[in-house]
Amino acid sequence: MKLPTLQRVRQTAPQPTVADVPGETRRAWLTSKLAKRIKPGMSIAVGCGSRGIKNYLAIAKATIDALKELGAKPFVVSAMGSHGGATPEGQRELLASYGIDEANLGVPVKTDMDAVNVGTNSWGLPVWWDRNALAADGVVTVSRVKPHTDFRGKIESGIMKMLTIGLGKRHGADQVHSWGVRGLAEMMPESAKVLMAKTPFLGGLAIVENTNEETAILKVIDKDDLFDEEPPLLEKARELMGKIPFDKLDVLIVGECGKNYSGAGLDPNVVGRLLIEASPEMELAAAKPRITRIGLLDVSPESHGNATGIGIADLVTNRALASIDQKPFRMNNLTARFLWRSKLPIGFETDRECIQACVDTCWNPEEANVKLAVVPNTLEVAELWVSPALLTEAQANPHLEIVGEPREFPFDSAGRLNQESLFPHSVRAKRKPH
Repeated sequence: MKLPTLQRVRQTAPQPTVADVPGETRRAWLTSKLAKRIKPGMSIAVGCGSRGIKNYLAIAKATIDALKELGAKPFVVSAMGSHGGATPEGQRELLASYGIDEANLGVPVKTDMDAVNVGTNSWGLPVWWDRNALAADGVVTVSRVKPHTDFRGKIESGIMKMLTIGLGKRHGADQVHSWGVRGLAEMMPESAKVLMAKTPFLGGLAIVENTNEETAILKVIDKDDLFDEEPPLLEKARELMGKIPFDKLDVLIVGECGKNYSGAGLDPNVVGRLLIEASPEMELAAAKPRITRIGLLDVSPESHGNATGIGIADLVTNRALASIDQKPFRMNNLTARFLWRSKLPIGFETDRECIQACVDTCWNPEEANVKLAVVPNTLEVAELWVSPALLTEAQANPHLEIVGEPREFPFDSAGRLNQESLFPHSVRAKRKPH
């Protein structure tokens, strides 16, 4: 089958946006209920994680500055469970890749992996917490609130998850994930109750992003209000998160997977595939879009060889497979215990061959009717390229704009897709010269 031509489509639904991110971050901290808990001279640990957050450095710096303004002595602790190969060096490198380091923030950054057993949860199991955080007079977090990639609940990914799993280090992450979906949905809140009672945790800054990955909401939540105030923010994040604006695709081509785009590498909430062992009801919860064939071309360098989620794709390039570093890849996946998602797909030598195989195996042999879309990753989906078979649908959607002229897939002489020319504003295009 011949590959279809491509047409750029842009999502245009109005999006809430914070205009002055540093200023709003400062205001959120200084006017919060939590600010009254901070007294001059207190050492305050600021938990920062491994997720890609828009304006991350600006938010972290404004947080540090606001805490200093309150008279505190802040420092950063890594709050990312087993990421970075579960090593201090790996976690320091991950934080530094976002600019979260001593040079930019002017405060110590502590990434030690030591964890302390601070109590027992209602399941009769120990609850673990970062030793450096426990030694501080107070602890706050900087967390993006968003739908989790692994389960559905009132509280998913955000402050509570960073509190229990991120600051739980490898022990805490391993324990919660050892129970699979039940651990995340049911045990995590129970461990959080212990931590709120037995540690100096004060609360956290909740960040919600819009469809365009821009900062939409900044809100400081006091620990006493966490169970009440995080759920509405999760629902707002679910409403705003980027989505593929079609119910059904025959083929989706994704330029890169990566931990900087989603904890699952390829966000199941975006591609409609949860792939959770022995949980068909969870797969049904993904609902849309329904995609027959997913092709993946690269693993982002920001993932440092951790190709978690590569198995959500059906077909990949040999280049993507070769980029896997087995140490962080195994550590993250064996700790998370969602193994279906990281089974290795069939690999192809070139992008052209991979994309062609996706089209040839998509269960739609009518060349003119193949519904195909191309995105740079599962975080940046505000613009995408689509095949002619999707244009009628796009024209009927008031929040989709058809931009420019159709074009062929831009392959070079070696069969490699020029992703930068398709997505000039993407993370990838900003990373490497083109």
